[in-house]
Amino acid sequence: MPVPRTDLSAFAGALAARLPDHWTSTYHPHGQYKDQFATTRELWDTGHVAAVAHQYVLGHHAILHGPGGLQLYVADRPLHRDQFVVAALEPDGDSIRPDHFAGTDEPNGIAVPGDPARAAAQVTRRLLPRYQAALDTVRHNAATRPDPPHRPEPPTVARVITLTWYEDGALGAPYESVPEEARTALYSLGFRYLPHQAAFLLSASHGEDGRALRLRALVHRLADKGIGVNLRHTTIKPTTSPATTRPPVPPQVSTTAHRR
Repeated sequence: MPVPRTDLSAFAGALAARLPDHWTSTYHPHGQYKDQFATTRELWDTGHVAAVAHQYVLGHHAILHGPGGLQLYVADRPLHRDQFVVAALEPDGDSIRPDHFAGTDEPNGIAVPGDPARAAAQVTRRLLPRYQAALDTVRHNAATRPDPPHRPEPPTVARVITLTWYEDGALGAPYESVPEEARTALYSLGFRYLPHQAAFLLSASHGEDGRALRLRALVHRLADKGIGVNLRHTTIKPTTSPATTRPPVPPQVSTTAHRR
């Protein structure tokens, strides 16, 4: 386990003093290993700074507090005694939600030399512009999207076709339950009307992928006509009388189709 650098506090203070505008530094020693995660969970980084924070036991860290709510995380760079790592922390606030970060590039952190003047120059040139741009985007999203982007409720349709997966692998619906406007779409996509079963059926011979493509196309075509599509699964139970060989229509299919 790398030994924590004893000069982190002094380096962070010197770095803060050399950044543009007014910055301050706070030093945070870790009494236990778990103490580092309260802050590292807020890292706005998917690069090597996040890797350092999650792969190594860090005995301490520092936070630099800047203008406009900017915050920078500073820690040792294990295995590199002449370097530190610096990364931005995610903004917080009651008005900022996870969806406000969607589409925003992470302002990933950087490794900097142990010399505060050189480190400040690199942070100013490489990290702060990315950080400010990302922060501005998130705050803009929070201001313009106050409501969560919940999906709207599906539209109400007066007509619905209910397709059933049968035990033999066929997919279909009783003829009488299929709206007349939907029948041409079923024919064109491979469904066949079988008079002796009084149903439109898509054979299992099309294969799983083939049926999935046809079903997707059917949903889109019927949606354009204002017709909804339901899917059901049923197990066909054998009849008790050997004289009755006709496959029964599942009650849930016919009842649902006529009710809707």
